[in-house]
Amino acid sequence: MYPFAGLRLLLPAVVPSWRFFDTVAASPRIDHALLAGPDDEAADWHEFRPRPAVLTVGAMLRRLVWNAQWNENLFLVSLAERLIHDPDAATRAHSERELVMRVSRHLSRHGAGAAFAQVRIRLVARGEDGERLGEQVVHCTDPFAIPDHA
Repeated sequence: MYPFAGLRLLLPAVVPSWRFFDTVAASPRIDHALLAGPDDEAADWHEFRPRPAVLTVGAMLRRLVWNAQWNENLFLVSLAERLIHDPDAATRAHSERELVMRVSRHLSRHGAGAAFAQVRIRLVARGEDGERLGEQVVHCTDPFAIPDHA
């Protein structure tokens, strides 16, 4: 047995390969619009849970230990991707239900100020230099009631 055989097996775990993806595809963004009634047309869309422009050092250190909201945001992106790309109708329906439930719960907790809302998914394409190339709305839910709205 070679003396470095164990090291050869351990090396990929210690020094990861940064080639996670074969291609860079457009990434989904989740937007919401508040509506007064179920028949209203959504006009004023807002990014759902936008990332902060600036983080303090304390916030960064806290996020290293506890960042439940970021974990849920990653789950919402996974739901959006399944909703767009999964060929199974039952999976898409489940993903939309979960997405609507989590957005409506968030809006209810934070005093949305409206009785209804709508969610859409945008795909944002970026170039290799990070420049925004374009965006496309690929899915829009039906209006839904926000529980216990203020």
